[in-house]
Amino acid sequence: MKKLLLSIVLLMLTAMLCLGGYLTLKGYSYYKEAIEEEGLDEMALRIRSIDNYTSIDELPDIYKNAVISVEDKRFYSHGGIDLIAIARALYHDLKAGSLVEGGSTITQQLAKNQYFSQDKDITRKIAEVFMAMDMEKHFTKDEILELYLNSIYFGDGYYCVADACEGYFGKEPSQINDDEATLLAGIPNAPSIYAPTANPRLARQRQQQVIRQMIECGYLESPSIRPMWQQACFNGLKSTRAVTKFPTQCKMSNGSPLIQ
Repeated sequence: MKKLLLSIVLLMLTAMLCLGGYLTLKGYSYYKEAIEEEGLDEMALRIRSIDNYTSIDELPDIYKNAVISVEDKRFYSHGGIDLIAIARALYHDLKAGSLVEGGSTITQQLAKNQYFSQDKDITRKIAEVFMAMDMEKHFTKDEILELYLNSIYFGDGYYCVADACEGYFGKEPSQINDDEATLLAGIPNAPSIYAPTANPRLARQRQQQVIRQMIECGYLESPSIRPMWQQACFNGLKSTRAVTKFPTQCKMSNGSPLIQ
């Protein structure tokens, strides 16, 4: 009986390894086809040639920090994929019994948006990983972030950060204030939901999540938190009970008070 069970386990492991190898080869082939159709330099040139292209130096630090905090907090330390985020997403997906969380880095999102479909397909995901690792070798981190922010959708027909700043605030990216920066950073996660013109209350709720993440990542300190939080809570949303808690009542994910 023990030998039979051992044989079954070994057979299952072999089958899983074969399937994993097959999917990896298929994903790599998918990646090679994409990169041969348009190289990384060509992709970058295409994005940089758009109207209103914004260099990374023109973007306020608080906006860049907000984006990194809420989308990819280990952006400057990983090599294109974040194994911690992937493990967390896998746990949540298994718990939910479906693909509810992706664990993608900013580099992976750039790869997906420029080369692949939005389908949640395992071979596409593997191809995306190969492309992301290639991008990390080819571009600096700031170049990747710059390309990403100039090519993502912000809702309301705005497909780059400059158009979004002009459309939502009537300003150039370098002119947006802290409130606008943290509001803007939360939109790309779900533009149809968080666009301030579509759902101002949800946009402000999302902004609060951004501010929390910035605090946990160490980008904000107490003196700068209170006015920013109050704007997020009270700017036209006084009737929304869920978002008008006084800041000292709100807590971070670890349970500690948001403002000491």
